[in-house]
Amino acid sequence: MDGKAMKDRIKEGNYEKLGVSVRGGTVSFTFQGEKEDDCAILLYREDQRLHSRIEVPREYTMGSVRSVTIDGLDPDKLIYHYEINGIIQQDTYATRIIGREKWGDENRGGKDRVYSGYEDGLFDWKQDQKPEIPKSRMVMYKLHIRGFSMDAVGAGGVKGTFGAVRERIPYLKALGITTIEFMPVYEFEEVLWPRDQKKSGSFPGEVQKRVNYWGYGPGNYFAVKSSYGSGFDGAKEWKRLIRELHENGMECIMEMYFEPSMNQNVILDALRFWVREYHVDGFHLLGDSVPIRAVAEDLFLRRTKIFYQGFDTMLGEHKPSYPHLFVYNDEYLYPVRKLLNHMGGNMEEFLWQQRKQHQNHGFVNYIAGTNGFTLCDLFSYQEKHNEANGEDNQDGMNWNFSSNCGLEGKTTKRFVLDSRELQLRNAIAILCLAQGVPLLLGGDEWGNSQEGNNNAYCQDNKIGWINWKKSTKYAWLLEYTKNMIQFRRSHPILSQNFPMHLSDYERKGVPDLSYHGEHAWISSFSAERQSVGMMYCGEYGRREDGSVDDYVYVGINFHHGSTQLALPKLPGQKKWYRIMDTAEGREAFLKEEEGQQNRQIRMRPQSVVILVGK
Repeated sequence: MDGKAMKDRIKEGNYEKLGVSVRGGTVSFTFQGEKEDDCAILLYREDQRLHSRIEVPREYTMGSVRSVTIDGLDPDKLIYHYEINGIIQQDTYATRIIGREKWGDENRGGKDRVYSGYEDGLFDWKQDQKPEIPKSRMVMYKLHIRGFSMDAVGAGGVKGTFGAVRERIPYLKALGITTIEFMPVYEFEEVLWPRDQKKSGSFPGEVQKRVNYWGYGPGNYFAVKSSYGSGFDGAKEWKRLIRELHENGMECIMEMYFEPSMNQNVILDALRFWVREYHVDGFHLLGDSVPIRAVAEDLFLRRTKIFYQGFDTMLGEHKPSYPHLFVYNDEYLYPVRKLLNHMGGNMEEFLWQQRKQHQNHGFVNYIAGTNGFTLCDLFSYQEKHNEANGEDNQDGMNWNFSSNCGLEGKTTKRFVLDSRELQLRNAIAILCLAQGVPLLLGGDEWGNSQEGNNNAYCQDNKIGWINWKKSTKYAWLLEYTKNMIQFRRSHPILSQNFPMHLSDYERKGVPDLSYHGEHAWISSFSAERQSVGMMYCGEYGRREDGSVDDYVYVGINFHHGSTQLALPKLPGQKKWYRIMDTAEGREAFLKEEEGQQNRQIRMRPQSVVILVGK
């Protein structure tokens, strides 16, 4: 094509948004570039050979943004790079990345074989509506697209893809999950070659490549990870997954990690993009560069749930009609682990964590997360076992507050297995009975193990994948978890939207929440105490149908020995009924409620008991 013909095809762009935009038969490219820079668009054929180089005139500049419109391009076949001062660059705002369609493909040979592309965004959302689930009803579940479905038994879709996860929606819904947190699903490079190492070489004693399995690190924040799709169009499969979640009354939360050098305007643009184009319900934001105040105050994101490690003074100022900010950090994890595993726990701190709540924002509680042991491993390993990561077991957290219950790792010793099973029941009960939003790590509901690896960031294998076969062995734990989630949901007094007052502020006759020891109505405990009775006054809670909730009494004994806890007298003709006791074994939920005649209950060693008053 001669210079005049090309000149006739280009004109100044529209500057309305960065990236590629299509109008009629024209395609606009808008990107960061100073007026003094030499900028060009590099267009490639489908075989990825350079087709043409189109210089962007210097006068096509507004501020530090360059924009050019080109006639006659087919956006569906668009493969391009930017060239700025002789340096070839991907488009930060590219909505599709070409070259990573196959997971772990060693043949692409690095970023020079990965190109920017365009996703048309066309999709039939039908009558899609976001569920906007209130925090009092939320139960979260964190999963990795690939890890959740690579070992899935009987998955009809291609394993390791959005489709395979979509087929598990009925399972998650039956479990009682309302809100799924997805580890990174935006485009990232998972094949990591050792620095300065050529493909044909290797360092003595080291593997040739590493896998960025989790996806944290540099990313293409406007493009869906194409290898998570079973076909050519992963973006539409991701949209279908979100649409079906919404159809089932469930939410989609995207985990987003931003590097410290990330432009904060790009971060805001990316979040708005996923809300607008993919209907996501929220973001768990990671990284020190997040402009969290701007995110929290952004009008477009005001009905998008934002999860972050902390919001400083903003939480006191934030009084929205739709509370959408959630504190998400490790502050719940450690107090609970310390008491469960007898490692210097503090009862006062634990009681605060169990009741913490705020009317204007939420808290996310979890005992096991991605960074650390799975729930099963928390009670199976005293020490981390990360040798498979290739870092001499130096990576991963050292302060796990874990216990192996007598033997390290796998065992057939029945007394050890019984202790571990008891601790699993205790942990899930405590989590579900806390006021904040409970979060389960994928597979914890059936004892998934990572063989003691507490930092499986590079384990794209049986260590990092959820072992669905164990769901049969641990069917009792799965059923128990379902029952605990259902109990929480059927007793709204346990998940109020506002903090407990520890007083009878509405003159119901007893406080909304009260504590009890060997004697009833104890107002405070020493930090060293190891058992407690917690009574929730059901008259302060209302079910969805408007009826008054039952009284709920939760007895917790962290001691290695038995203890006694007082049962307060109920008003009127109400009586206490024991319905769950983790010391009963796998059938912790009793087949029939047991009426309680005594004014005290005997708490067996390391157990949790639930009674209802009605």
